[in-house]
Amino acid sequence: MKMFMLKSFFIAALMFLSVLFGMQQANDGIHRMKGFEDSDFKGAFAIEEDTGGELQVSVLGNSHDLEEKKNQLESMKAFNFFSSLGKGLADTISSLTEKTIEFITKQLNS
Repeated sequence: MKMFMLKSFFIAALMFLSVLFGMQQANDGIHRMKGFEDSDFKGAFAIEEDTGGELQVSVLGNSHDLEEKKNQLESMKAFNFFSSLGKGLADTISSLTEKTIEFITKQLNS
């Protein structure tokens, strides 16, 4: 199951990057077809460093400050259902495995 999820995540990430690459190629093709540079056309994905030395990431023309987003997410402390579900499942499996190993070692030692 773990390998399936890992492969699925890898394929989804690869498809996402392929879409971004395709959009960038289409944008470059439009520029070549027009024959001149137009400031209205933006790249699909751009990383720029501003005057303060911070990185600005632009995806599909929307600019995002990574530090600002990180601080915003940390301050929200939003409840993540899947995160808590995963932690509970991991604790349950760990406890069950530990008890199973204890039971087997008791049976072997007796």
